[in-house]
Amino acid sequence: MTRPPVPPFTAETARVKVQSAEDAWNTRDPQRVALAYTADSVWRNRDEFVTGRDEIIAFLTRKWERELDYALRKDLWSFTDDRIAVRFQYECHDADGQWWRSYGNELWEFDAEGLMRRREASINDLRITPEERRIFGPRPESEHGLSIPLR
Repeated sequence: MTRPPVPPFTAETARVKVQSAEDAWNTRDPQRVALAYTADSVWRNRDEFVTGRDEIIAFLTRKWERELDYALRKDLWSFTDDRIAVRFQYECHDADGQWWRSYGNELWEFDAEGLMRRREASINDLRITPEERRIFGPRPESEHGLSIPLR
């Protein structure tokens, strides 16, 4: 199975890879998202360690059951031949209606077919009010490639 673009990455193909990941995660479909990873992909997400597609699907299912109305923005930070670093922000609310903005950095490593074999994510959460929200659903195509603000 090939998942273009494939390494070695250029600035253009790295940006395409990042936008593709953002688009997939914004579907909140664990099955679809898991197809971007190798069958034995390893993750560190905050303090949780995940290995393989089945665990990725279970992790994402739990995540989106508690992170309601999740909407994500990713921004290319850096890349090499087979690695990409991104910064991201997402907003969601919990079952009590409290909104959160989560800030994070991810390190990605890809195999020759363009599947991610390693993902490491460090994430911090900020309580926000509904009036402070700025991420509303998937990014419109007209905003692809725009950098996300720090605050």
